[in-house]
Amino acid sequence: MTLTDRFGRPITYLRISVTDRCNLRCVYCLPEKGIQWQEREKQLSAEEITRITEIAAQLGIKRIRLTGGEPLVYPHIIEIVERIASQPGIEEVSLTTNAMLLEKLARPLAEAGLKRVNISLDTLNADKFKRITRGGDIDRLWRGIVAAEKAGLAPLKLNTVVVNGLNADELPALARLTIENPWHMRFIELMPVGNAQDWGADFPSLPARYISVQDMQARLSTFDPSTGSGLRLEPVPPPIGNGPARTFRIPGALGTIGFISPLGEHFCQQCNRLRLTADGHLRPCLLLDSEVNLRGALYTGKALLPLFQKAVDAKPEGHELFLQHYPESRRMAQIGG
Repeated sequence: MTLTDRFGRPITYLRISVTDRCNLRCVYCLPEKGIQWQEREKQLSAEEITRITEIAAQLGIKRIRLTGGEPLVYPHIIEIVERIASQPGIEEVSLTTNAMLLEKLARPLAEAGLKRVNISLDTLNADKFKRITRGGDIDRLWRGIVAAEKAGLAPLKLNTVVVNGLNADELPALARLTIENPWHMRFIELMPVGNAQDWGADFPSLPARYISVQDMQARLSTFDPSTGSGLRLEPVPPPIGNGPARTFRIPGALGTIGFISPLGEHFCQQCNRLRLTADGHLRPCLLLDSEVNLRGALYTGKALLPLFQKAVDAKPEGHELFLQHYPESRRMAQIGG
């Protein structure tokens, strides 16, 4: 059996937030103070996650991505990866991380069956990195990247949430990382999910933060053939598993550059995913508050298959951000991105 929504889109990808907790406080994701983490007993256990993914695999889900919060702070992350990776029908388990704990965990994760990692990298400047993440250490991130590559967690993807007045000026430098490294840089528009508050001194105000992917591409596509300065981008087919990114390459580069545009050039028509929150709610769309309670069904013994179908049937044709209909019930760290 395979899941197909009302618009003919096959659903083959499930993102699972294993925890809402994080060891950083990135300004576009979490406020500096005031966050109350969910009680652990209200979140899915390793056994419950396993049961849900078993049903998902039977319904044609082939790819699982583990997210958070920060999934590497979840105490059973190795066990979860091993359980999911061993299930029939699951072709790939991947993970998104801030890499603060990746140096020690990359090898055991790979041995458990993890195939790939996405790493958040919003700046190349150590001081700015510490400001954006409110305490992160960029040296630990680079050691995590080295460990991931040694463990065979490839292709490596680096995700940059681009914010005008904060890191947009670093687009060329970040893009150039792909010239000598087989990495996939992905530049992501800032999404309006629980981040409309004041970020603090020396950060851009809410109206000034957004930059579209069209503007990002314009800033990068500044190649001057007479001087050889700037960058020239050529469109290329997206790498396997590159999701909604529009993909380019600097001629001769080992890696690629992708742009993810939920606002400026949304990708809803290709959406093939569902999202599972850490407390067991299945979300048909990242940017809408509709949810289906799977954990409650597990407790009462109800069948999960009809609930998966209910979530798929609730998938909209597209989000409604252009109508200023923003999700309000959860922050990004609680949804899993």
